[in-house]
Amino acid sequence: MKTDGLAGAAMLDSAQAASSAGGVLLQRRRRWFQIGFFALFLLAPALNLLRFDLYETQLWVLGFRWSLGIDAFVRGEASAAQTAMAILFRGFLPAVALIVAFLGVAYRFGRLYCGWLCPHFSLVETLNDLLHRASGKLSLWDRSRTPRPGRSAQARWWPVFFFSCAVFGFLWAITLLTYLLPPAVIWGNLVHGTLTANQLRFLVVGTLVFTLEFALARHLFCRFGCAVGLFQSLAWMANPKGMVVAFSRERARECRSCDPPRGSACDNACPMRLNPRNIKRMMFSCVQCGQCLSACDASQTPQGRTPVLEWKVGLEAVRETLRQRREELR
Repeated sequence: MKTDGLAGAAMLDSAQAASSAGGVLLQRRRRWFQIGFFALFLLAPALNLLRFDLYETQLWVLGFRWSLGIDAFVRGEASAAQTAMAILFRGFLPAVALIVAFLGVAYRFGRLYCGWLCPHFSLVETLNDLLHRASGKLSLWDRSRTPRPGRSAQARWWPVFFFSCAVFGFLWAITLLTYLLPPAVIWGNLVHGTLTANQLRFLVVGTLVFTLEFALARHLFCRFGCAVGLFQSLAWMANPKGMVVAFSRERARECRSCDPPRGSACDNACPMRLNPRNIKRMMFSCVQCGQCLSACDASQTPQGRTPVLEWKVGLEAVRETLRQRREELR
């Protein structure tokens, strides 16, 4: 009997370790996706993977010149019918296919692009962490601090936060400019101090705007200012089978005390500062980053309990939504 008890305890410890490691692995994998896509965002113009050259009025896609055939029609090298077909197959249909595929993923999984790939959201999380180290808050507008285990606010992080906002603001401005003008020209002019008046004006204004946005309004932009995020959310909300974070409400007492004295671990972990235990319509701007699940995992597992939050998709998501509605009507 004693041996059986020891074996059971060992199995429980092993399951807890595996569960905790799963949350860490999930966030590590997500970070690698973010880093890779951020690098792609910065390098795409230089590699001609995607940019529109205003000098040549030429679109580049995956290293190739992408033409709709209009120039050939103007030169008399193509008929009106050939040009119309080129516009249809090279312009309209690829654009529609890309939009449908993108919204199809959002329809089922929500704002997965935002939480796992979006370069802007990567910066939101990075700057959240720096600001939290400086002030204990995730936004300059927060009235109270967001507790994090083993961390206290230190004033020496304030210069790092504001400097990072400025650096990323400049990086954002010059990267966007290279999507419109040849990167070699822009970087060459910058290094040699020969930027044109328009180029300099774009960089100065762009850097200022992006710096202020990163410092003051990065969460507001993600929630209300980003069309890409908005349309993902609308597609997700229209699908009752879309992936949601399900909450075991019968264990709500465990959830409230899962991270004493800080409150609920999932609330403190959410970079969008949402309550992950809320109903779906209150989670409109959820980016499916899974940080709430990882935090729940890390807080419940050491106490010998399973997480109270988990992703549900398909019919399980429908059941979760219906259950939330019933509880809301009580």
